[in-house]
Amino acid sequence: MTVDIETQPRILLSPPDVGVLEQDYVMRAMRSGWVAPAGPDLDAFEAEVAERVGVAHAVGLASGTAALHLALVSWGVGPGDVVPVSTFTFAATVNAIRYVGAEPFFVDCDETGNMSPELLKQALTSLRADDRNAPAVVPVDLFGKAADYSALVPIAAAAGAKVLSDAAEALGATHQGSPAGSFGDAAVLSFNGNKIMTTSGGGMLLTHDRTLADHVRKLSTQAREPVPHYEHTEVGFNYRLSNILAAMGRAQLVRLDDMVARRREWRERYRALFADQPGVSILGGTDDAGDNCWLTPIVVDPDVSSWTAADLSGALGRANVETRPVWKPMHLQPVSKGLRGVLDGTSERIFERGLTLPAGSVLTDSEFERIERAILGVTAA
Repeated sequence: MTVDIETQPRILLSPPDVGVLEQDYVMRAMRSGWVAPAGPDLDAFEAEVAERVGVAHAVGLASGTAALHLALVSWGVGPGDVVPVSTFTFAATVNAIRYVGAEPFFVDCDETGNMSPELLKQALTSLRADDRNAPAVVPVDLFGKAADYSALVPIAAAAGAKVLSDAAEALGATHQGSPAGSFGDAAVLSFNGNKIMTTSGGGMLLTHDRTLADHVRKLSTQAREPVPHYEHTEVGFNYRLSNILAAMGRAQLVRLDDMVARRREWRERYRALFADQPGVSILGGTDDAGDNCWLTPIVVDPDVSSWTAADLSGALGRANVETRPVWKPMHLQPVSKGLRGVLDGTSERIFERGLTLPAGSVLTDSEFERIERAILGVTAA
């Protein structure tokens, strides 16, 4: 029997997972009177995330993009500088580099989707040969899989470049036993509504460097000097996270491990569904024990598989299930015209063959069964 998709609620990729605990934390913060940006919940949220990740300092900000921007500003990155950055990412990563007037230099990924250490080495060697200054490198932890920092960090350090880790999608993930967000000279998190945990909107800068943390915190509140009147010696920004949103974040952090576990459950069920499908793999590889499984993207090789990513997307769409292509590489974006990089085609191939599947922690068993039926309708054909 055919069911009209309009009678079935839409299944989303990664909707927010909030409930009674978040309401309790937010209401308590509101009743305390701390509605302004600063407050005890913001202080506590910063301390709790820093402890969870294992860094000395955390600064709550309006977005992960703001954290990227302020780290680059604080390091003095600007016009004339070149910043190697993952091409396989969301636009915000690259936009922050352009905010400070620096030039993004795109570095392609390996088969996990994360920045290739070998290509980063080539990029830094090429820039040095051209006498271009590369003061920072920005790798991205794609879809909740931490990049290979054990290789990337030494390569950047040998070239005199700081590492700014874009861990926006990776809170709760690890690399070789260390938490995402703890790598490099600084890292950023995002608490956007579709992330593994959310503050509605928001982000955070993480670092062991007190000077950097203090400067970012100052810049995020319009760079006001610590004097009774309003005094400013540098340009600031209105980027601070609010105390109310931080309260929501504190509740989400309590539940983070359970939310990761739920998403991992979907990852394993998808893995089982595609196990006997030639040419189909989960992006990131089978070594995903440290991933937070924020989303589950698959890659379908059309030369081997009897169906394509587009075929599956169409079938899921007819079942009123949201899917999305993986990130379109930034070097292919019209806004990036004229920018350079070290590229080997890996991200383009994944983009052409990839599809992201629902994996939210609020996804129910009955909803997954609908997804499963749609998938089997394609794979069993």
